[in-house]
Amino acid sequence: MSVLHSALLGLIQGLGEFLPISSSGHLLLARIFFGIQTDTPAMKMLDILLHVGTLVPVLIVFRKEWLDMILRPVRNKTLLLLVIASLPTLGVYFAAKKAFPAVNGFAVFDSGWFLGTSFLITALFLIICDRMAVRQKNGSGKVGILQAVVMGLFQGIGMTPGISRSGSTILGGVSTGLDKNTAARFSFMMSAPAIVGSLLMEGKDALEEGYLSEISLVPALVGILVAAIVGYAAIRFMLKVITKIPLSWFALYLAIIGIVFLFLQLSGNSIVPAFAVPAAVLAA
Repeated sequence: MSVLHSALLGLIQGLGEFLPISSSGHLLLARIFFGIQTDTPAMKMLDILLHVGTLVPVLIVFRKEWLDMILRPVRNKTLLLLVIASLPTLGVYFAAKKAFPAVNGFAVFDSGWFLGTSFLITALFLIICDRMAVRQKNGSGKVGILQAVVMGLFQGIGMTPGISRSGSTILGGVSTGLDKNTAARFSFMMSAPAIVGSLLMEGKDALEEGYLSEISLVPALVGILVAAIVGYAAIRFMLKVITKIPLSWFALYLAIIGIVFLFLQLSGNSIVPAFAVPAAVLAA
């Protein structure tokens, strides 16, 4: 992995984690078109590290909230809600591992065979979110248990490459009565425990499998730095424009690349993977 490739993947991760376009989907898309093998130990380890890069801006932007959680953990309601939101996500994660044990859960999508469809699903989510936000007009600015649970479930769905985690969770929040700004802020904060949880679970596997020895230090550090810087700009941008521009603009972009990807698949183009469930799943 070259420094340039790593920087590019860091750029994609930083933008995609907070813009509702799916960082995992775009990382996979970039690897497919650049001919980078997606299932190597080095790439799996780099994925983990790039997500750690986007954890940094979340900690910086919401530093006052995190500090209050540390100083008053028992009385801080946001901390409790983040824990509650993480439980449905874990439920979806372990349900996927049980449903697809041969490929370790959501890894069933790692080849990219479902990517075009996933982009279209995200586009639909964003259009629905906009329509709901317009209809309710005066959404709530207060996250409750219901909102946390539903957003946690949508975060679980967002583990599918191509289905945006931020877009899905914002839809979950708006569908339960939140205004888009409040839904976006809680969505971005939800990414912190999700990234830490992923780091602990997948990082443990990476260490046991010796993935660290497969990663090049300098390219990895460059990717992390780029992901952190771009992620900070992206999260600031989204918080500024979330109530000013419709998410449908992002939906239009995702619909275009989703349709193009599906067209390439259905036409038998060798650049993209065929639209077919992996053999390991069918054999299970």
